Amino acid sequence: MNKYNKVIGNFGEEKATKYLKKHGYAILERQYNIRGGEIDIIAQKGEYIVFIEVKTRSDKEYGSGAEAVTYTKQQRILKTAQVYMLGKENYSARFDVIVIDGYLKGEKFIFENLEHIENAFC
Repeated sequence: MNKYNKVIGNFGEEKATKYLKKHGYAILERQYNIRGGEIDIIAQKGEYIVFIEVKTRSDKEYGSGAEAVTYTKQQRILKTAQVYMLGKENYSARFDVIVIDGYLKGEKFIFENLEHIENAFC
């Protein structure tokens, strides 16, 4: 991953975290990693543990952020979530995607839009 992709990705996760907190989510984990998988944000809202994939785009050359959450990516997230959910029988799981669009102006990412897709996959 090049420097700009890392900067854009970090910006997107920060923006998504602020958005989620503002909308009543409790952030439990960020960049949760196990061997074979990563989840950008794990949050709780009510009886749900919500696993959130954040996709930040500075152009549409490779498609939308939602399109980038492929079946293979979904399967990795599901397996990682299963590990996280061990011992948490009182909660249901939900899988969301947050897409953040903007553009690069020099080395700065300019935010344009945030789309929160609840129950994006299961």
